Formats: sequence, structure tokens, C-alpha cells
Amino acid sequence: MKARVFDEKFDKGESVLKYLDLSKAIRPGSQQRRVNVDFPVWMIESLDKEAKRLGVTRQSIIKVWIAERLQKLA
Repeated sequence: MKARVFDEKFDKGESVLKYLDLSKAIRPGSQQRRVNVDFPVWMIESLDKEAKRLGVTRQSIIKVWIAERLQKLA
């Protein structure tokens, strides 16, 4: 299918998913890299308490809070 036809279908609101090979799709910026951070014990205890209250892991709450803060900067 030519790009022009694909674009026309998309612009009309038609589903173009059947024309895509999603098995090789990647989300840019989704690669991960490990980072080590040392926190004081009181911070870890507070993080664990809040994570338990929310039913998530410590790592999840750290990621969410950092993401929220970075979005405010953008």
C-alpha cells in the first residue's frame, strides 16, 4: 500500500492496524537502564509505608513520583 493511501485511510478515521506489523513495534524512549540510588533509612521506611498503603512496590512509587516531578518541569 502506498503511503498516500495509508494516510488517506488514517485521516478518514479508518483503522489502519491491519496494515501494520506490530510485532516489531517499539515505543521510543522505553528502553530501561539501571540506576542505583542510596536513600536514608527513614526515606525507605516512608516509601515502603506509602507503597504498602497503595498496594504497589517501592520501585513503582519511586518511578511514579519522579515521573510526576519531571512532567512538571516540561
